[in-house]
Amino acid sequence: MELTPAEALAESARSRGLALQLDDGTRKSHSMAENTAFVTGFFKGISTRPAFAQLVASLYFVYEAMESAFDKATDPSVKALDYPELRRVPALEDDMAYYFGVDWQSTVRPTAATKEYCDRIRSIAVDEPPLLVAHMYTRYLGDLFGGQMMGGMARSSLNLDDALGTRFYEFDEIPRAKPFIEQWYARLNDLELDAGAKQRIVDEANLVFAFNIKLFDELQGGKRAVLRTMWGLAKGAVVSRVGKIFRRS
Repeated sequence: MELTPAEALAESARSRGLALQLDDGTRKSHSMAENTAFVTGFFKGISTRPAFAQLVASLYFVYEAMESAFDKATDPSVKALDYPELRRVPALEDDMAYYFGVDWQSTVRPTAATKEYCDRIRSIAVDEPPLLVAHMYTRYLGDLFGGQMMGGMARSSLNLDDALGTRFYEFDEIPRAKPFIEQWYARLNDLELDAGAKQRIVDEANLVFAFNIKLFDELQGGKRAVLRTMWGLAKGAVVSRVGKIFRRS
């Protein structure tokens, strides 16, 4: 029987359980993350290649911390949701080589905001592994939902070489994102967690959004720093030129 839209929504895993709790509980944080200056600028096509490269670098360090934690995890909640198709580190390694060269591992270091984010991942991996579910939810599902659009925008606005520099956004083993996400949500709802553990996962997801906002703000701050430097140089040049004029008169 074909479902009507209302019936389909009622049957969706997103309409119940921890899936619904996470979606509802992070709605405000999600909106704040989407409206950071870097993200809005990116979608307007005004992001710069250095800023995007720095974003790729930050994401590499975050995903390396996440997926290393998943590899070591024995917690059943983490193992249940750790789909190989979602893993991003190999794709990010390709992107890092594109932006920073083949020796990027010896030259690129995490920023302060990135390090804080990664430290949190490593901390909860030891102290409370089920909270890693919040990091899976916030990053992987966001990547799947918006990845193709983000990758396309980056290629067109930054004039990237064809099929290079945006491997992170390509999920080759997931041809249809929506059914996959629905399956992921269904498995999320099947986790055997008490009410307190579920709420802590929601709280952690909000913290993850805050970490991502810091990454974007740091990128935007870097652009402001460049502008301040350029303004300082321009101002100095004007003052110097005016001084020469007065000295000549």
